[in-house]
Amino acid sequence: MRISELARRAGVTTKAVRYYESLGLLAPERLANGYRDYTQEDVRLAREIRALSGLGIPVEGTRPFLDCLTAGHRHADDCPASLAGYRDAIDDLTHRIEGLTARRTLLMAHLRDAAHRNSRAAPMRTSPMCAAPIDEGDHPMPDHAHVPATPPVPLDDGAAAHLPGMTMPRLELQGTGGKTIGLDALGAGRTVLYVYPLTGRPDADLPEGWDSIPGARGCTPQACGFRDHHQDLLAAGADGVYGLSSQDTAYQCEVVERLRLPFEMLSDPGRQLARALGLPTFEAGGLTLYKRLTLIVRDGVIEHVFHPVFPPGEHAEQVLAWLRAQG
Repeated sequence: MRISELARRAGVTTKAVRYYESLGLLAPERLANGYRDYTQEDVRLAREIRALSGLGIPVEGTRPFLDCLTAGHRHADDCPASLAGYRDAIDDLTHRIEGLTARRTLLMAHLRDAAHRNSRAAPMRTSPMCAAPIDEGDHPMPDHAHVPATPPVPLDDGAAAHLPGMTMPRLELQGTGGKTIGLDALGAGRTVLYVYPLTGRPDADLPEGWDSIPGARGCTPQACGFRDHHQDLLAAGADGVYGLSSQDTAYQCEVVERLRLPFEMLSDPGRQLARALGLPTFEAGGLTLYKRLTLIVRDGVIEHVFHPVFPPGEHAEQVLAWLRAQG
């Protein structure tokens, strides 16, 4: 058969066939008129080269496999030399993966350093659960603080209408301050407990489609808002401020440090509070996450609920205005 027919049957290009020949992997007969004459065996060898190339084995490295077929074996990897070819390819991939992993680790370290360096906040107190405190600074916030120009607005679905007047459950959650916090023992004064779905971090991707989910985007601006108005909230009558999500404490510590939050985050990975109070949740990226809402708790009872919360970056001011209105 001619070279074009071989290429068609093997699923390769004529240019690839000529390259195989230049390496001595294919050796067709020459007709009297000078044309190459390929056989079905050449088709078989060309297909094998293509298959091995798809596994990441370079064309030059397919020779042991082709020799195995030429020797009469049914499979190209029936020979010891073929197995050695697999090992060589695996070793090469391992070295490349190690190199890429090292580069990725270095890039992530640079990204974390830049994100921490470019966070804007007041100083935070040392937490035994988190790393050492970070110096004061006044810098731009990281990328996750930016919200799309026209984010979808969450609608009031009535999922939090039952909450005012409910008693907080006897539930202890781990805080970033190193101790567990009893939600039924927050004190007789007013406590602001803002519940959020998931804070982004510079070295991790947000769930796919995050920006299109109403009310999902904006956790970092919300946290920064409560940070920047923390003293105002306390002066307006709040005895304490807490953030709460289903992320683990280690993840929350990174956010507390990077954003220099002066209050604690509470971790509820099992969404126990959702079950106890019937809080609304949603699915994203294979995760079940809290919908954004804020509880004002007074003497163990939910006095007021903000839901839906929008825009998140202005929510601390909304809570502050409500507290001031209470006198």
